[in-house]
Amino acid sequence: MAEVSLDAAAKKTLLRKIPHGVFICGVAEGDEVNGFTASWVTQGSFEPPLVVMAVRADSTSNGVIQRTGRFSLNVLAADQKDLAAVFFKPQKALGGRFDAAPFQLGALGLPILDDALGAVECQLVGQVAAGDHTVFVGEVKSAVLHRDGAALELGPTGWQYGG
Repeated sequence: MAEVSLDAAAKKTLLRKIPHGVFICGVAEGDEVNGFTASWVTQGSFEPPLVVMAVRADSTSNGVIQRTGRFSLNVLAADQKDLAAVFFKPQKALGGRFDAAPFQLGALGLPILDDALGAVECQLVGQVAAGDHTVFVGEVKSAVLHRDGAALELGPTGWQYGG
């Protein structure tokens, strides 16, 4: 096969065109809860209902998902960029982000934000470690809908994650 040269600028521009939502992924281990902003998320199956999410391999929450086999995905409303920003910021201690974001624990014991549109709780059914992220596949086991509305998407925030 001929040697292929990757045009880095073209790759970056094109990969950033892939549309993404902005979610808060919640994890829990023992009495500790943590959450982070996730944008590499998609539905993977109708039956059973599966979601697919990529998580930085070196993150604390990646290890928690691997150990506990669970995660929640909170769906934010289109006007909740400020809430998403709380979960982007570096944290002083595990779980500190939730001080600014009231939540309840769902049926699987995972954080569900009071102000989100709603959330699903997932049981891990598969994973692929490749590159600098782990791709987790979770089966939706519970769903809580607080209200309906347009979901927060990455593009209009002006933030970029990808490329």
